[in-house]
Amino acid sequence: MNPVREHLVTLLTEKFEAPPGSIDDDAALEDLDLDSLARVELVFSLQDHWGVPLDDDHDSTADVTVGQLVDRIRTLLAQSAQQPDKSE
Repeated sequence: MNPVREHLVTLLTEKFEAPPGSIDDDAALEDLDLDSLARVELVFSLQDHWGVPLDDDHDSTADVTVGQLVDRIRTLLAQSAQQPDKSE
């Protein structure tokens, strides 16, 4: 399992009490019984952990899937790794 997906599954099960058996890449956040406030909190938790700029309006919608969130974070991480260090 990749670290992004592993962290997301841990957050969903431990913090948001989603049943582990219901979490797969096609599971929408709404299917995991996350209300709108929980979805925004999830996005903020992911932003804080990974240091990536997720869009809470787009990335916290009810129909966003676990797989889409994982892909989005991995893409943002790859983009930030390619950017030159501005402190140099």
